[in-house]
Order: sequence, then structure tokens, then C-alpha cells
Amino acid sequence: MLLLSLIIAHLLADFYLQTDRMVQDKLKNLKKHILHHFLVNTIVLAAGWLFFYQQKDPVMTVIWPMLFITATHLMIDLLKIKLVDQFTASENMNKLWFFILDQLLHIFMLLIAMQLFYKISLVSNFNRFIQLLFEEGRQLDASSTILVIAIILILGTTVSGHIIRILLGSLPGQLLTFEGKYTFKNEFREPAYQKTSKSEKGLSEQYSYMIFNKHDMSRGKLIGYIERLLVILLTYYSSYPAIAFIVTAKSIARFKQMDDRDWAEYFLLGTLTSMFLGIVFGILLREIVN
Repeated sequence: MLLLSLIIAHLLADFYLQTDRMVQDKLKNLKKHILHHFLVNTIVLAAGWLFFYQQKDPVMTVIWPMLFITATHLMIDLLKIKLVDQFTASENMNKLWFFILDQLLHIFMLLIAMQLFYKISLVSNFNRFIQLLFEEGRQLDASSTILVIAIILILGTTVSGHIIRILLGSLPGQLLTFEGKYTFKNEFREPAYQKTSKSEKGLSEQYSYMIFNKHDMSRGKLIGYIERLLVILLTYYSSYPAIAFIVTAKSIARFKQMDDRDWAEYFLLGTLTSMFLGIVFGILLREIVN
């Protein structure tokens, strides 16, 4: 249960307490980011000692684990910043793999902290996780079930949104706000030539207009969150056909923008990725909780 709480604390500090401005210049805001992790981990470890480990030394179960987790997080973040700037200048897939590796390393450090300061071995934690996924007739207590649900919901909303944003990259402004395209054609004929020639001479002018509209990014993010939550819920209850209605509703809302091929490909890639992640986390939630 303490490990699940530490994972939630990590996700909260990484994806809720860290703003977009902090992400854009992470090296400059690294101290503030580490302070967030220091605070949330201290709260979780102190609560764990208060409710479950009062018989143990608080220095070994609160202070040292907190310092270890915070210090390792700082080292991993510094290494990531240097490697990302060096190897992922324009490759979105490379950025995605660095992001996944970064998160796995942070979780691994939490497992090491559990072994060093709470004498819970890595092998034991791994075996518990495998049993949690595949063992028949497993039972989770109420608190662990709530924590697992919370982790799945965070992964399915904020973390998945970050993954999709990395995978798709930045969308050009003209495509981001594209609403439609209209063409007008005017023809001017020369009546003087009609008497001496069977053919008609004149000028033809054609005007094309691109219609744009201001796009609210917060609405798109909220739509993505709700979409994946619905997919997780429908997958949990094995209602896969109902997921098609979500795709249909999104397609209708973006019908005009589908005229542009670049936008259509961007929309399709984002939607398929979002649906895939929602279904994966829905299956994971069903297998762990049931």
C-alpha cells in the first residue's frame, strides 16, 4: 500500500504540480520541481509511518527514504535533460522512449527505497505484481483497490495526454485553427471580339479563402480526458461496440476540418492512440480489480 501511495505521489508531482511553463524550461525550474517531490513524498512517508510503521525508527522510515527518493529523482531528471537535448532534437519517437524510460527509472527507485528502508525485496514486489495480474481468485483490500483505481485514472488522463502530445508533436497553427476553404470565380468577357471571332475572349479570376477560428487548447485537453475515461469505463464492462460511438461523435465535430489531409492524419493518429491507451488501461483495471 505504501508503494502504491508513493507512485501516486510521484504522478501528482510530475503531472499535476508541474506546469507547462516548468516543462518548457525544466532546468530553470528544476529546484521548484524537486521541492514538489520533496513535499509530497514527505507527506506520504510520514502518513505511512503514522498509520503502519510507528514501531520503527522515523529516521529510517521517513527521513532517509525521503532524501533518497528526492536525490535520485534529481539525478535522473538532470540526466534526462542532457540526453533529451542531445539525442531528441526532432524525433518524437525518441522523446517518447526517453519519457517512458524516465518514468520507469523513477518507479524503480521507489522499489529500491522499499528494499533499503522497509526490507521489502524487489523480487517480492515483482512477484506480488505478477500475482496481482494473473493469479485467479485474488483479493485486494479496499484501500489498495482505491489506490489502484486512482493510478489507472491518472495514467489514463494526464499521463496518456502527455504521451499523445509527445508522439504527435506540435501542430502548425494554420492546421490547428483550420475551419474551411471557399473558392469564388469571376469571369469578364470582351463583347467587342464577339463580332469578329466565333470564340469568346476575356479574363477569369479565382479567389480562395481559408477560414480560421481561434482554438481553445484547454477544451481539447478536457475532451481527451473525458474520452479516455469513457473508453476505460466501457472496456472495464467489456462494452467495446459503444466505443465506436465516441469515435463517431469526434468525427462529426471535426467534419469540416477533415477536408485538409494533414489535419485528418493528425486527428486519426491522435484518436487511435487515445483509444489504444484507454482500452489498455481499461483491461488493466479490469484484470487487477476483478
